[in-house]
Amino acid sequence: MGKALLTVALCLLPFLLMAQNDNSSAKYRPIDTVEKKDLIDLVRSFVNIQPRKISPQEKKKLYFSILPVSESGINDHRMLITSTTAGYYLGDPSDTYLSTVTFAPYLNFKGRYGLPIHSNIWLNANSYNIQGDTRLLKYPQYTWGLGGGQPSSDKFLVDYVYLRFYQSVLKRITPYFFAGIGYNLDYYMDIESDNGNPKSLAQFTNYKFGTSSEENSFSSGPSLNLLYDTRNNLLNPIPGWYGNLIYRYSPSFLGSDNNWQSLYVDVRKYLSLSNSGPKNMLAFWSFYWTSLSSGTPYLSLPSIGMDPYQRSGRGIAQNRYRGESLIYFETEYRRDITDDGLLGFVAFTNINSASQINSRQFKYWNPAGGAGLRVKFNKKSGTNIGIDYGRSRDYSAIILNLGEAF
Repeated sequence: MGKALLTVALCLLPFLLMAQNDNSSAKYRPIDTVEKKDLIDLVRSFVNIQPRKISPQEKKKLYFSILPVSESGINDHRMLITSTTAGYYLGDPSDTYLSTVTFAPYLNFKGRYGLPIHSNIWLNANSYNIQGDTRLLKYPQYTWGLGGGQPSSDKFLVDYVYLRFYQSVLKRITPYFFAGIGYNLDYYMDIESDNGNPKSLAQFTNYKFGTSSEENSFSSGPSLNLLYDTRNNLLNPIPGWYGNLIYRYSPSFLGSDNNWQSLYVDVRKYLSLSNSGPKNMLAFWSFYWTSLSSGTPYLSLPSIGMDPYQRSGRGIAQNRYRGESLIYFETEYRRDITDDGLLGFVAFTNINSASQINSRQFKYWNPAGGAGLRVKFNKKSGTNIGIDYGRSRDYSAIILNLGEAF
């Protein structure tokens, strides 16, 4: 319990910093005059390729980063992943944030595959923000039921095909505040229970919504989205604030199996520790995710690692903790190793708690931590290759990403 309380204290530190006036993210950007380098520069130096000279009038606005990797998947099988990220500007970079599209197909050769596409588009002068999340997955994964306190061996394998289609459009209200609406669709098909377990998923979880074997679970409905964002680069945020609220309503008259509602509130703070020189900063992330009514399908309940970008819980098995409510805190220290920004490192700690079944009590707190290496892949878009090692009480993993975890 002492370690859990210490982790909570570290992760709550950003709320002690809210007195800072953060009207402009550029105000806190470290000044660094050292010429930057990335992997593209290294390749050019080895093969003696001179970059094409770009005139002052010519501005490149599209940057690609591609990372073919292999890491452990479910049941410790190897997984082949190819992550491609495109960063581009749809307006003047001085007043328009970097838009990103990420396509990361994966295959583990043992029945698990996925075709996820995430997009975050900023129109000229940030007049509108268009967000998209489309996935087609064959997704066997373990579940440990609701709440916490279960041993890691008390798990249940669930297999299904999953189609997600989320789209939202937000209009700028003030320079950093946006509001809009969206549409969310979740379709879980052919939900199958573990053939080696005598119990059904409904019996294992003691939850009746969306747990029937060999059946489908469908949810469809609108969302209300509020966004506050002073960062100008999702791939590598500079000091500033991020806040996001998503209220979701899935009514039966739009095809949902049940009427249900949920709320997701996400707050992040990025704090520079120096006014000049290489990157030296702290990043904080916290979110609260809860179902607001009964009827939420089991696979749509708040779960660790299933947040919108599936980046929470480094060092904890995805889906390890699930409940009708989930609370999460994370703190990360980010530092350049080389002055040119080519190499860097991070150290992080996080903690979460899922509410106990049939209650909203947060009884068990689940900490994790780790460290990672950063290699600058593309200095123009700020894209890093992230190689992180995370560990918790009963699990450890190596996590590979293009861009920062949050």
